[in-house]
Amino acid sequence: MSVMTGDEPVAVVTGGSSGIGAATVEVLVKDGFRVVSLDLTPPTEGLAELSLQVDVTDVGEVDSAFATITSELGRLDVMVNNAGITGSQAATTLHETPVEEWDKVFAVNVRGVYLCTRAALPVMMSQGSGHVITTASAAGLVAFPGRSAYTASKGAALMLAKSVAVDYARHGIRSNAVCPGMVRTPMTQWRLDIPELRAKVEATIPFGRVAE
Repeated sequence: MSVMTGDEPVAVVTGGSSGIGAATVEVLVKDGFRVVSLDLTPPTEGLAELSLQVDVTDVGEVDSAFATITSELGRLDVMVNNAGITGSQAATTLHETPVEEWDKVFAVNVRGVYLCTRAALPVMMSQGSGHVITTASAAGLVAFPGRSAYTASKGAALMLAKSVAVDYARHGIRSNAVCPGMVRTPMTQWRLDIPELRAKVEATIPFGRVAE
């Protein structure tokens, strides 16, 4: 890894400790970014320059984390809203999904994106540049059967990304969403470990396998 000088661009990745988030951290570091990982799990030694234990659904924790980031690193160039959950096995079709499961999924997948982007935007506006990237899902484009809360939340995250693009382009800030299909991560492993569920997932994928 190259030695950082302190002048490199800064990126924040939520859910940066595992899965897509950890892979994103790795790529950004290779691309020369100083990376901050925000995750609910306790910080561990890794590629990120700064790792903070943060609940992205908690406004106090989010605002405190971003105050630390700007104080220690001085700027913010890329905000990757990656933290997300599918909900437990109880989060299925609409009438069968408990209210608490619905609220939990929306808290992470929508409120978390809102709170982190809300905290990042003023810094980017003061710089006159920035890029917000939100990990939505193919489920935000095409409804996944039996996953109403997840599908609805990812549709909301996708539209939130579009809203940010419309409102902040004049400030030099871009906003994009990526919509991956099923990827094998700690979040999805339980579903893939159940043969009949894995078979249903793979049957919908042209390659016949989930992404790594």
